Amino acid sequence: MKLRNLFLIVVLIAGASSILFAQQKQDPHKLAFDIFKQLIETNTSESVGNMTTAANEVAARFRAAGFRASDVVVLGPDARHGNVIARIHGASEANHSTHKPVLFIAHLDVVEANRADWSLDPFKLTEKDGFFYGRGTSDVKDGDAILAANFIRLKEENYKPDRDLIIALTADEEGGDFNGISWLLEKHRDLIDAEYCINTDGGDFQLKNGKPLLTSIETSEKIYADFELHVFNKGGHSSLPTPDNAIYHLADGLVRLSHYQFPVELNETSRAFFERMSKMEQGSLAADLAGAAKNPPDRSSIETLSASPYYNALLRTTCVATRLDAGHANNALPQDASAIVNCRILPGGTQDATEKILVKVLNDPQIRVSAAAPPHDSPASPLRKDVLQATEQVVGKMWPGVPVVPVMDTGATDGYRLRAAGIPTYAISGVFIEMDDVRAHGRDERILASSFYSGVDFFYRYIKELSSGN
Repeated sequence: MKLRNLFLIVVLIAGASSILFAQQKQDPHKLAFDIFKQLIETNTSESVGNMTTAANEVAARFRAAGFRASDVVVLGPDARHGNVIARIHGASEANHSTHKPVLFIAHLDVVEANRADWSLDPFKLTEKDGFFYGRGTSDVKDGDAILAANFIRLKEENYKPDRDLIIALTADEEGGDFNGISWLLEKHRDLIDAEYCINTDGGDFQLKNGKPLLTSIETSEKIYADFELHVFNKGGHSSLPTPDNAIYHLADGLVRLSHYQFPVELNETSRAFFERMSKMEQGSLAADLAGAAKNPPDRSSIETLSASPYYNALLRTTCVATRLDAGHANNALPQDASAIVNCRILPGGTQDATEKILVKVLNDPQIRVSAAAPPHDSPASPLRKDVLQATEQVVGKMWPGVPVVPVMDTGATDGYRLRAAGIPTYAISGVFIEMDDVRAHGRDERILASSFYSGVDFFYRYIKELSSGN
């Protein structure tokens, strides 16, 4: 065969191989949509759903994309509560990189959704008027799909990060007996152990009237704690009342609690939040936010901001009565009276210390105070310079002028479990939502389709920014 003909054949084969490889790569938006649709239409509610089914669906996609069998696992405490974990190995794998992995998480389960309550099927992905509707579209199967699609994309591109990257899509974040993160930390920590974690369940990107207002990076969450208050009494006939009444003891104590404010405590994140938000507001609110960021905070500013339930919750631990129960008959003096007080404790605080404060504030030895559940105290994550800079870098390129604001969540996610286990966690959703149209856990849950796709693009850049070694 002539050399010229041999060269032509080699060129044609190489070209055909390149075309075949290009065809194998999937459009990232279509891939993310396909995963999103599949997950939304897989019922993962606790009552009748199956999280293992969803985990296996994602695992099959990872394996088809070329992940080694040993790098994709589905496991859980029973047949319904499976978690899927996959790993991309770093370029320095053979040299035992000094960098621990970065963990990326989202949860597969969703809260219950009754078809009769919705205007459309909650377990079918419906695209309508520029929105994606379905249970889990914003909490948090968008995060599942975005992370999974980008891990597949990076694997297809043969991307070599400077450290291992781990994705874990887990069960039972919304409730139930088999929380995936807790189970993995206890039984298989080696699969998810990391230098830090990025959690898509939090760190909201906010729109106001359709325009990007801010992006946030959540470094901490308040600690959830319920306390049971009980008063016991010998009771008696209602026709012979006495001042020693179980209901009165409890009511007087709760009134004292209603007038009590926990002291103001700011940490690195909350101080940065007030400082950055002061530059986005105007007039007296801007001045008060700036005053709160001072060290020590301005007393007048604190007093004004404390009138807002939201700002008050960021400034201090809060405890509030949420349930009451007393008596056993209309014509009998109560033999017992009880209440539930729900507390949201600042990071760094503890359930035990809060219980002692409650006892002091209630100021009645007849009111017995006890924690309703074991403590899950969780520290705030340090505001890591590398994570913050990577966030600002990608946000700045995609949405110039939109600020990145560190936040403390007043609710709770799986982040607190990881922080308590020594893995700093940062919640970053990557998906913009209208601040006045938050439908997570509610009827006709939805997100903007454009926000979903921009979230896909954001996390592709963001994962690389965190792991490129620059």
